[in-house]
Amino acid sequence: MATSPSSTAAPSGRSQIHGHGLYWEMLGPATAPAVVLLHHGLGSVHAWRNQIPALAQAGFRVLAYDRWGYGRSDPRPALDLPGFETDLGDLDSLLSEAGITKAALIGHSDGGTIALHYAARNSGAVTALVTVAAHIYFEPAMIPGLEGIRRSFETDARFREGLRRTHGEKAESVFLNWYGGWARPEHLGWDMRPLLASVACPTLAVQGELDEHATPQHARDIAAGVRLGSLWLIPGVHHMPPGEIPAEFNRRVLDFLATAVQGSGRREQGSGVSD
Repeated sequence: MATSPSSTAAPSGRSQIHGHGLYWEMLGPATAPAVVLLHHGLGSVHAWRNQIPALAQAGFRVLAYDRWGYGRSDPRPALDLPGFETDLGDLDSLLSEAGITKAALIGHSDGGTIALHYAARNSGAVTALVTVAAHIYFEPAMIPGLEGIRRSFETDARFREGLRRTHGEKAESVFLNWYGGWARPEHLGWDMRPLLASVACPTLAVQGELDEHATPQHARDIAAGVRLGSLWLIPGVHHMPPGEIPAEFNRRVLDFLATAVQGSGRREQGSGVSD
């Protein structure tokens, strides 16, 4: 992994994984416990701008990357939803290239779903898991949020400009891949709850109580379904806790990781936690 140091950003680089280029950023000592950040369905490394330095300053080696098709990674013809098989293979290969054999995973929305899949398959390699607004099945309450984003893409110039700033010329394909992937009728019966019992590491399921894309029942089901689960439902917060309340989010996640990476099991997370 060749790096490109910068005075204003984490060292960054690109890796060729399975025939496509992935852009990544890494910050923190090579000997520190590793944390990998997996962005949401229309996001990129930039979505973690408030978390990367905080995690590194707390003593972690932080790896964040633009998944294939996003940000500064190569274009992609389609997403393989809802199983994310290609993304799981990319994550495995990227970790191997970086020499990371064990890591905590923090995944937001689609990234949280990927993190759950990966932890279920690689229990010995995942030291801790934080899911943020992850979805684990399809429910009717998800349709208005999905259609709301479609309308924003079609009618809101600021929304489209935000996508262009994040993804450049890939902005339209990023949206169409994501929307077209999740809007397929065959996904109505998707449900990954049976896989949760295979997630053996300490897990913190986080969700805003006002999440516009899925009900908080997803986080409740994650916390109850994994072997060592805890739950943080956040009053007054929507789908983007890392950006909406970055200071509180960082504090709670760092507190969880400080104990979980050392091998603790189930524990309460203090005020604002529901079981």
